[in-house]
Amino acid sequence: MPFDFDMIELFYKRFSSCIQDVRIQIQKPMTLTEKLFYSHLAYPIDLPESKEIYFLPDRVAMRDVNAQMALLQFAVSGRVRTMVPTSVHCDQLIIAELGSKEDLSKAQIEHKEIFDFLQSICGKYGVGFWKLGSGIINQVILENYAFPGGMLIGTDIYISNAGGLGMVAMSTGASDVVGVMAGMPLEIKMPKIIAISLTGKLQGWSAPKDVALKLWEILGENGAAGAVIEYFGEGAATLSCTGKSTICNMSAEAGAIASIFPYDRTMADYLIATGRATIATLADASIDCLKADNEVLMDPKKYYDQVIDIDLSTLEPRISGSQGIDKSWTLPEFANMIRQNGYSEKLSASLIGSCVNSSFEDMGKVASLARQAWKHGLKTKSSLMISPGSEKMRATLEREGQLKALEEIGSTMFASACGPCSGLWKRHDVTFGEKNSILTSFNRSYSGRFDGNPGTQAFVASPEIAVALALSGRLTFNPMTDALITAQGLPLRFSAPTGDVLPAEGFDSNHFGYSAPGEEGLDIPIMVDPDSKRLMLLKPFEPWSEKDFIDMRILIKSAGKAGAEQIAPSGKWLRFRGHLDSVSDNLGGSLANSFREEIGKGKNLLNGEIEPYSNIARCYKKEGISWIIVAEENYGEGSSCDLIAMEPRHLGGKVVVAKSYSPDCERNLKRQGLLTLTFSRWEDYEKLREDDLLDFIDIKDFALDKPIELLLKHADGTTE
Repeated sequence: MPFDFDMIELFYKRFSSCIQDVRIQIQKPMTLTEKLFYSHLAYPIDLPESKEIYFLPDRVAMRDVNAQMALLQFAVSGRVRTMVPTSVHCDQLIIAELGSKEDLSKAQIEHKEIFDFLQSICGKYGVGFWKLGSGIINQVILENYAFPGGMLIGTDIYISNAGGLGMVAMSTGASDVVGVMAGMPLEIKMPKIIAISLTGKLQGWSAPKDVALKLWEILGENGAAGAVIEYFGEGAATLSCTGKSTICNMSAEAGAIASIFPYDRTMADYLIATGRATIATLADASIDCLKADNEVLMDPKKYYDQVIDIDLSTLEPRISGSQGIDKSWTLPEFANMIRQNGYSEKLSASLIGSCVNSSFEDMGKVASLARQAWKHGLKTKSSLMISPGSEKMRATLEREGQLKALEEIGSTMFASACGPCSGLWKRHDVTFGEKNSILTSFNRSYSGRFDGNPGTQAFVASPEIAVALALSGRLTFNPMTDALITAQGLPLRFSAPTGDVLPAEGFDSNHFGYSAPGEEGLDIPIMVDPDSKRLMLLKPFEPWSEKDFIDMRILIKSAGKAGAEQIAPSGKWLRFRGHLDSVSDNLGGSLANSFREEIGKGKNLLNGEIEPYSNIARCYKKEGISWIIVAEENYGEGSSCDLIAMEPRHLGGKVVVAKSYSPDCERNLKRQGLLTLTFSRWEDYEKLREDDLLDFIDIKDFALDKPIELLLKHADGTTE
């Protein structure tokens, strides 16, 4: 029986009538996005696009690093059980170094405190728990929980992966997650919709990854910010369900909040192969609800905010650059770029798999290349590392022989966890700062992302291209035209890779590492050591006083990008995600200071010293001094939005003033009780000085859309 089948069955019983009720109200044909969003409305309200709308997601998913703070917040919510099905996935607290067995053993010892806490609190509140090594959140969701037409929110930016199975899956901060777990609706604006019309069929070496890389180039970074990307067209049906998921997964890099495909036979086949034939039957009966209306498909430009055409038949294999997603090259173009820029042609490593490209189809294709190479006595000339998306997938690949084929050419198997894709890769083949190039089939492509080495240039391509280039050892190798020389001195030109989309016997049926929650009413203690530096039980924040907004200091006035990773960096701080006081030491750690050159530091107005922002905040808090953060555009963009709201509140911050915010960040700041303001005139940003004292006038009377006056008291005695 599939997980939470009763909930899914009830959803399909109501699905058609929900859409029909909205159709009567809006009196127009609907896109697939509209059908899926409107079928999850919390209230039967008017639906103008400018309004905040309330939705009821079907389920919640969290990864280990984010789940700690979310569950600690839920513990003070007063609820004794989550109100929607919820799961936690241990996939990030592990460093890829030696191989799966050794790395798992080390992580289980190093992070035992965290895993014990998560298992205990999940059992107490009715949350499904997936142990370390069971798989990456997005892959486990696809294999076990995703269903066509559903709505999921999660604490990973690539949760949109589930769109390949026709599910709306959105990344949110922990406060949104906690609200939904406690029975509150999700509040967001109805997104704009970008439609991608797919025609033709992929040929030869081309792969679903190339569709995503082409779309990256078309949209550019944040070109789909705040939008849902919806695919349609006869070309969509030629892609496998897992190929669709690869494309949806990578949409997050363009800023999309979700990405979805219409339901088709490939999704039904995947559901059946993963033991969910009953869900396929329900979806088959609701197929008209799981695609855009015919009127929309006949005239898409009338109903979508933007329409982009991609012909799969003409798409060539591509490689994306390490300086941003908006540039990619065909293989001949890439080789020319490498030579023209004087880059080394040597490829130090290829990495494949992770949540975005470890499907049975992907691994079958790279295994076909491995068998061709092995047959002629060839092994990889560059390191080849594989991160299976899940233990279910790894076991299936082992059963079917793909893993053996890849091991025979010299690959290293990492754990079924994020590892290098999350920057948790400990290398021994290069020194810090040493220039080198790697090629991955992951979903990000900037320098230093995977190994923390600023000298590492990272490129992104399909798994097939990554393996072919690892066999050659060169970035300039083109497997479609070039040959390798065998041990016998003969040329070997690879045949285009092939592989079955799904295993004939289905996937391994075990739920590896899954721990079901305890029965409701059981007295399960939450395991937190009072002296822990990694876990801390929470208490509600103290309410504000009007006096808190007089003689305030500017803790941070950031210059340029102020995303989540700059405000509350991850890296070494991941281990403290469950201890609000400990993790708050990273506040502003990577923010540029508009007043001076130091990164992550400011001037302590009490002693005149230049100190880390967190030190200054603690000093101000001890003295009862309130402070604010000032920023430019798109403040808080990215993931981990809960901490960039909770840390300032914990350290005594009261206000954030920015030119603009990312929607998730703005919502989380408000939920944590921070006054969240924008400049009426952007040029006023320039007026704030480092030594200013600030008064917010008549703060007790503030209201929605009512301007608040800010008095700047400069150190020279002037005011404005």
